[in-house]
Order: sequence, then structure tokens, then C-alpha cells
Amino acid sequence: MNKRRLIVFFVTMITLVGVVLGFTKPAIHDMNLGLDLRGGFEILYKIDPLKKGEKVDMAAVSSAVGKRVDVLGVSEPDISVEGDNRVRVQLAGVKNNEQARKVISSNAVLTFRDTNDKLLMDSSVLKDGGASVGYVDGKPVVQIKIANPQKFYEVTDKLSKEPNNQMVIWLDYKKGQSYAEESKKAKPAYVSAASVEEGLNNDSVQITGNFSEEEAKNLADLLNSGSLNFKMKELYSNVVSPDLGAGSFDKTILAGGIGILAIMALLIIMYRVPGIVASVAVAAYTLATLLLYNALGGVFTLSGIAALVLGVGMAVDSSVITMERIKEALYNGRSVRQAYKEGTHKSLSTIMDSQLTTLISAIILYAFGTGSVKGFATMLMISTILTIIFNVTIVRFLLGQLINSGYMDNKKSWFGIKVQDVPNLAKGEKPRHKNFFSNFDFVGNAKYAVTISIIVMVLGLGCAIFNGVSGKGAMNLGIEFSSGSKLTVTEAKHALNDKELTDLLAKQDVTANHVKVSGSHDENAVIEINKAMSEKERSKVVEAIAHKYDADVSDATVSPVVGHELVKNAIIMSLLSWLAILIYVSVRFKFDYAISGIVALVHDVLIVLSVFVIFRLEVNTDIIAVLLTIIGYSINDSIVCFDRIRENLKAINKNKLSPEDYRNLVNQSLRETIVRSIVTSVTTMIPVVCLIFFGSPAIFTFNIALLVGLIAGTSSSIFVAAQLWYLIRKKHPEVRKPKKRLLEVDEVQEHIIPGIND
Repeated sequence: MNKRRLIVFFVTMITLVGVVLGFTKPAIHDMNLGLDLRGGFEILYKIDPLKKGEKVDMAAVSSAVGKRVDVLGVSEPDISVEGDNRVRVQLAGVKNNEQARKVISSNAVLTFRDTNDKLLMDSSVLKDGGASVGYVDGKPVVQIKIANPQKFYEVTDKLSKEPNNQMVIWLDYKKGQSYAEESKKAKPAYVSAASVEEGLNNDSVQITGNFSEEEAKNLADLLNSGSLNFKMKELYSNVVSPDLGAGSFDKTILAGGIGILAIMALLIIMYRVPGIVASVAVAAYTLATLLLYNALGGVFTLSGIAALVLGVGMAVDSSVITMERIKEALYNGRSVRQAYKEGTHKSLSTIMDSQLTTLISAIILYAFGTGSVKGFATMLMISTILTIIFNVTIVRFLLGQLINSGYMDNKKSWFGIKVQDVPNLAKGEKPRHKNFFSNFDFVGNAKYAVTISIIVMVLGLGCAIFNGVSGKGAMNLGIEFSSGSKLTVTEAKHALNDKELTDLLAKQDVTANHVKVSGSHDENAVIEINKAMSEKERSKVVEAIAHKYDADVSDATVSPVVGHELVKNAIIMSLLSWLAILIYVSVRFKFDYAISGIVALVHDVLIVLSVFVIFRLEVNTDIIAVLLTIIGYSINDSIVCFDRIRENLKAINKNKLSPEDYRNLVNQSLRETIVRSIVTSVTTMIPVVCLIFFGSPAIFTFNIALLVGLIAGTSSSIFVAAQLWYLIRKKHPEVRKPKKRLLEVDEVQEHIIPGIND
């Protein structure tokens, strides 16, 4: 026994466990949470020049918006220019969303006018950054410093001699506004109006009005951030209250932790000692993903954390493939060391192919996605890369040290196998291990699975037609695709009522198309409005609901322009993903494998969409991330089946295979991979189920879509992809060159992987 290898194994394992225990909590604490986890808002603005024909400098726009954000004191804002005339602002952790909105989008052009609305002076007479909050008789005022005292004196001196000597101060005066009309209102649109008795020759002036301290500070902040020489129009907005975000984070982390622990327990039960090694690698992988994402400055969103938890389930697949191969070799009578060598060699190409197809989907998501979809894609890319590092390299290194130490030579049961089923090759015994599916006819029974899928798709089509005719819409499109506004009311101190909420919105001239009240005390509600509310309408409605029910109100608004673009991008992402996977599988395998895999992917997408149509679940941008993830997962599963089919096909020494040969080949290959497919599916579904039951309600639909897609993906790889390949080969059998029979040897020959060890 090689004690040195055994010592390396235990030291490495103890070190990994210590690092995981010591750094996981700090890593979670250092997570840069997105607005759906911390509260805050995301707004997409369309930028137009103040005067027609002028060109807007988007670099100057970004800089100007940055100055506005600076005065809010928000840490790590995300301001990005999109296209020629759009800027996206994401502010996580901002405490007063309404104040932030006003500060960012207000032009902040201060003008001085007389009572006839004639312009006397503009903001050019003010000093940059010279506004501050002061107090007169205990009431807040805004003090502004004058850059041109001489001009200010001349204008005020002339005004003091007029019969109507009031100087009216306006912020963002709009053509058509009138002092005469506004002065009659309880809350006039102008900032203040004061009589000027004599010329003012001062370096500073006080703006007095019926200010609250917060209003005075907002005005000072706006003036200090400078005026904008362009107009900003909201195309899309999403506002999340801080309390709702914090609750979502806690629930999602809890659900993720439960899911990961459940996966580790299953691995240990199934594979014993290798399962322990894989569990430690999974924990280290999860920590490494968190640390790397933090180091890259990534923002964690609800869907991003879901991608991390999903990535854990999919990452386990590489270990499962390897361990199933080792168990298979042991059941074929190999020694422990031979089984390890054979299992690791034969599983490597399968793992690389399956992970690379997931990476393809993630790259396309990142290239064409926005907001949370881009964050989801980033997490998926990191997960895929670290899967190869941790669940291939580290697991193999640790198992290699343990097995090559000689300590496991006579401990085959420690791999989770039944020793009594291991044949003694020296006595001429043949492999005799069987599982539940050893005699199952996958080809013959595929028709039942396909029939169920067809029924689901036909039901979905029927429901879509019925809903379309009845006026509900074929699908329950979220506002991201259909455009409109959605209000989310949470933790109301007074019980909510759908009729009361509908009437309340009607008083604000806003029509609520759907109101759903939930919670044990009717403290939560979702209000859907088919029309995209203007900023003024949204502000009035949010204020009215918050005041009446003492509740947190989050809102989202999408203009028709953005909704149409999201639909277009979703279609482009799906088609490009299919095309990229088709090319990759055609190169690595053959075209008939690729076309079979693509048909299985289309099947999965249609099943997910059909379930959404049947149960009227909301279709939003997160669902696009789900569909592309399922595409990656499904082709991953199909490739494992294809890899075994290809391997077994090479072992057949015939010029031309009969239909019966192909049938037996497919059945044999699926029987050999079915346990891996089931274990991988279960380990991937476990965290998703935990997220459904214990996670945030905000991603409930997201996780339902994932679960349905995972079930469809597992089924399609077995009963659609493999079966379609069989039908193609049955009709168009391949003419092959006979191979020379190789001398059978007991030692495992090296498995050559093109591009890796050739």
C-alpha cells in the first residue's frame, strides 16, 4: 500500500472541507445582490435631444446620468448605453425609489419668471454645485449661490418696480404652464413665488416654499447634479421594494442550501466512498463559483442564484458519468484500479461534449440577453467551466490518489456495488449484474412516451386556440412581451381587496385588467395593467396604494417597443442556439445524431410552452433563460446516450447492420445509460424542487418551467432523440468497413480523445 498517496488524499480532503466551512459564510456575505434581492430599480430610458435635429452624445448622457446617481449616494450603480439612443440604469439598494427616479430623469432646468410667465433668468446665473439645504425659523429652505450677482441684481431691481413684483421659480417649466392657473392649486407645479421689494445684490439666494426636509434635499441634489440638455423617456422599468428583496434572498439561499445537501446525501448513498469525494467537490465547486462571481463583480439576481443551484445539479452529472462507468467496469470483473482507469478514460469525451453544449447555450444567452437573463447566462458559463475543473480534475485526482494507494483494492463494495454480482473472470464467469431496466424494450415502449407528449402538445394547442378566440390571448404573456404595467403590493398593514384596488386605480384614471390578492391575511396583491403607465400615472397610483394600505409597492412598466424587441430577441436566441448545437453535434458525431438531438430539443420547448398555455402560467423573460437552459440540459442528456450508441456501434464488426441490429444496439445503449440518466435528472431536479417549495415566490413560475423542462428533457433524450436516430438508421443503414478483430487483453487500453490526449 502506498501510504504517501493515502496521506495526500486525506490532507486534500480535509483542506477542501476546511476551506468550504471557513469561506462559505463570508462569500455569501460579500455577494453583490441585484435589485430583486436588495430592492431598488432598473429603468431603460430613450434619449432624445431637446431640439429636433440635434445629435445626442451618448457618452455625455452616461456621464450626466452618473452625476445624478452620485448625489443619491448609491454604491456600485450599473449605467450602460444600449444602441444609439438608450441608457439602462440599475440601482440596487436605493432606499427611496421615487426620489431616485425624479433625480435621474428630471431635466433640472431652473428658471426665474414673472407672473406672466415671461423668462427673466435661467440656471446660467447659478454656481455649479452651489445648492444646499438651510433652515429659516426651523423650516427647510434651499440656498443657491449666484455666479453672476450683477445680472441677478439688474433683473430683480427691474422686477421690484413692476406692479406684480413676484419672482416665480420653476423647475423644468413646460410650455403651456401658467402661474395664474398653478397658484390656485394646493400643490402648484412651480417651486416658489416671492415678492421682490428691491434689487438683490447677494452672492446667494434662498428659495423658500412649503418644503419638507426631503423635498428641499431633492431640489438641492437636482440643482447640484446640473441640468440635462436632452430628454429622457421611460421605455421599461422594474421597481422592487427593499423588504420584498431581502425576503426573496433569504428564502432562495435556504432552498439552495437544502437542495445541495440533498444532492450530497444522494451521491453518498449511491456511490459510497466516491460519493463522499464527489460531495466534497460539489461543495468546493459551489464556493468557487460564488468567489469567482464576486471577484468578477457579478450581480446576483434571483434567476442567477437559481442558475447556480441548477448548475450544481448539472455539475454532478460529470461525477455520475464517471462513477457509473467505474461501477460498470467492476461489474464486468475488472479490478478496482482497472475499473478506475477504464471509467475515467471512457467518460471524459462524454463529459466534455455535454458541458460544451451547455456552454454554447450560455454564450448565446449572454450575447443576446439583457438584465437578469444576462446574469443568468454569466452564472451558467462560470458553472460550466468550474464543473470541468472541480468535478473532472479534482474528483479524478482525489479518486486516483485513493485508488492507486492500494487501500481500495479489496473494497469493491465501497463503490456502491453488490459484490455477489461481480464475476470471477479467472473461473470463466460472465457478467451477470442486472438492473430494473436490463430487459426493458426502450424502442418498443417509446410509442407510449411519444403519445403522452403528443397529447400534452395537442392540449396546449387547443387551449391556445380557445384562449385566443375568447379574447384572453393564446398565451398569458407577461408585460415584458405584451407591454403594460404590473404593481406588486406586499406586507400591507390593512387587508387588500381586489374590488377596492380596482376602484382605487379607477380614481387615478387607470384601468386594472387583473387583480390577484394573496397571503394568509390578504396582505399581498399583484395588479396587471395592459397599458404602459406614464411616469406621472405610476407615481400617483403607487403613492395612493402605499398611503391607503401602508404597504410596500413594487412596479414594472414595459413600453410596446421594448416588448416587441424582447419577443424578437427570444426567437433569435432560440434559433441561434439550435443552429450552434446542430453544427457542434454534426462535427463531433454525425448529422443524423445532430438532427435527432434538435428534434428532441424542439419537443422539450413545445412541452414547456404547452404546460404554460394549459395552466395559464405567465410567460416572461426569465422563461427564455429556462428554455435555453433546458436546450443545453437536454442535448447534454442526449449526447450521453449518443456517445454510448456510438461506442457500441464501433464494437460491432459488420459491413452493414440490419434493422434488428440497430434496434438491439439502441436498447443495449439505453439500458447501460439509464441509471446515469435517472440519477442525473434526480440530482438536477432536487434543488429545483427545493426552490419551488422553499424559495422565493418571485421565481416560482421560473422553477416550475425548469422542472417541466427537466422532465421533458430526460424523456426526450431516451424516447425521442435515440429513437429518431434508430428510425433514420433503419431506413438509411450505414455501409461500414469491417474492422480487424483485436486480440482481447485483460488490461484496459488507453481511450484516445481527439484534441485531448491524441
